[in-house]
Amino acid sequence: SECWWEGELLLNCSFTGLSAVPEDKAPMATTADFSHNRITTYLCTNGRNKEWTLKHLNLSDNLISQLSLTTCRNLPVLETLNLNGNAIRSLTLGAPTHGNGDRPLPALKVLSVERNNLKRVPRGLGQLQSLQTVRLSSNAIRQIDLSDFQNCSQLKDIDLRNNKIAKIHPDAFRDLNKLQVVVDLRENALTTPLPQIFIFLNFFQLEMDSSDNTW
Repeated sequence: SECWWEGELLLNCSFTGLSAVPEDKAPMATTADFSHNRITTYLCTNGRNKEWTLKHLNLSDNLISQLSLTTCRNLPVLETLNLNGNAIRSLTLGAPTHGNGDRPLPALKVLSVERNNLKRVPRGLGQLQSLQTVRLSSNAIRQIDLSDFQNCSQLKDIDLRNNKIAKIHPDAFRDLNKLQVVVDLRENALTTPLPQIFIFLNFFQLEMDSSDNTW
């Protein structure tokens, strides 16, 4: 089956049997749906000089197992990235800049990587300067390290539900001053309450859910 346009800016390629993103069509869309296909990789490279107009990209329910977006420069206005329901074991989103201020995915606000095979929080979240929401539920994440959410100054919502988290660094969420929705830790492997982790958070805005653990 072929992709079709729904209006002028929405490209629908779901359930079309694609094994790769069609680069002849995607650059012209504002919203692109490539869900429920057989795509195994999605590469952003410096070799792509033409900037795409995509704001919303759906790559859910494909066969992606490993992904790096550290060199992605052709999606300057992308706001939402949906990678749910793949087989992602490793995800790298940003690498440290070298003084030039050039960062990948500068407009990304919502990152969703639910129902994958992640064993740790994706690398480079702190390089995504506009990131507000991170959804990582239903993975195999085992712990939250000090650097996992470091420099994520715009984060408002974190969903870590249904993982295997047994350990959280006491200062893991220390600098997240804009959290105002949920830190969802339900259905994990935490064995003891860790209130010191949240001592730096604004409790007047934050709803913390850590039920369904073993403590």
